[in-house]
Amino acid sequence: MLNQKNRPLLQLNKMLKNINMNADLGCQIFNRMLKTIAKTAIIFFLVFTSGMDLIAQLPDYRVLSSEMQALQKQIVPDKRVAILNVWFPDTLNYPLVVKGETNLPEGKKQILQLLDNKGIYFLDSIRVFPDSALVEKTWGLVTLSTANMRSQPDHASEMVSQAIMGTPMKVLEYKDGWYRVQSPDFYIGWMEGNGLNHCTQLEMDRWKKSNRYVYNRITGNAFDSPNNTSGMMSDLVLGNLFEVEAVVKDFLKIRLPDGRTGFVREKECLSWNEWTSRKPEVQSAISVAKQMMGVPYLWGGTSCKAVDCSGFTKTCYFSQGVILARDASQQARYGEHPDSENKTPLQPGDLLFFGRSAQRITHVGIYLGAGKYIHSSGFVRINSIDPQSSDYNLTERKELVAASRILTFLNTEGITLVKDHPWYSIVNK
Repeated sequence: MLNQKNRPLLQLNKMLKNINMNADLGCQIFNRMLKTIAKTAIIFFLVFTSGMDLIAQLPDYRVLSSEMQALQKQIVPDKRVAILNVWFPDTLNYPLVVKGETNLPEGKKQILQLLDNKGIYFLDSIRVFPDSALVEKTWGLVTLSTANMRSQPDHASEMVSQAIMGTPMKVLEYKDGWYRVQSPDFYIGWMEGNGLNHCTQLEMDRWKKSNRYVYNRITGNAFDSPNNTSGMMSDLVLGNLFEVEAVVKDFLKIRLPDGRTGFVREKECLSWNEWTSRKPEVQSAISVAKQMMGVPYLWGGTSCKAVDCSGFTKTCYFSQGVILARDASQQARYGEHPDSENKTPLQPGDLLFFGRSAQRITHVGIYLGAGKYIHSSGFVRINSIDPQSSDYNLTERKELVAASRILTFLNTEGITLVKDHPWYSIVNK
């Protein structure tokens, strides 16, 4: 079957042949010129129409990139807790290469399905974490009383959070002495290798079954020997987890996640079973909050050494075996939300959220009752939400915009009991 696009050329060739057959000898030069012009016109027409077909088959990469970005935002609305970053490095070469990185295999699958549905031929160059170079050691335990998490693998980069001793971390990749990690609240950052003992799933399971204790004081020390005059082996903060090998007089012989051994006063610790079997109590969380009065503010801080506002609320509730989301804007999404308009008054222990609006939350504190709340702002202190009070300190840029009640919504999204978190415990499904 003849291609429709070639018919004009064939018809013109026939016409030219007829012209050649019937032309006089004196018209040969004119006919040759006519044939050349006609052939040039037909060739231009065919090339132009073929080019238009090819252009019609090429995708609009601006539209395609916009669709991909929209899909990524839909899959990962909060980049603090998941990675899905996919792009086209070059749209001029063929075949198209799709590059990127993610810790969500299902997210990658949806991106590639979008391209398949559009009939686009491409090469897949998207990395999926954990990185295969880690082999089986895709877990880690924090070995320091407090270890910093940064936005990039560099000491000069922003500190986004911290993790305390014994915190299980999912390891995503390794780069120049740093590990990209994800904490139990799913926050992602980079941690120095000397603050993390990375291990296999089998080693993690052994740790979950070990004789663990939690440090139950605001701050303290582990010693070289079981007496009060020996040298310090490590400092400790509230919530640190370690294994116990023996009881020596009034001390526990402990093993830290990196294998170091030392001694800590038994009365300053709780066994894992004692800690996790207790019912979380609001007044106990408030007691911890008040013991932290005067602790300095530190952006990204989440320990009793120094805290930011949401790190403070996390620490207080972690003392009760409850894991909260990392940032104030995240914490505001979860729990029960008291509504004063519907006559649901605030209660002690409620988280109070401040900012320009409920959509722009920048600060959080813990309500104490009678209009008072405790929070980390410069340092841990108590203020009032009552404009008539002498310790009222809010401004037009930081108003009370929302509240959340925690202990009535245990084991819902963003509020997880430690004992039921699969990274800390072997949970029977």
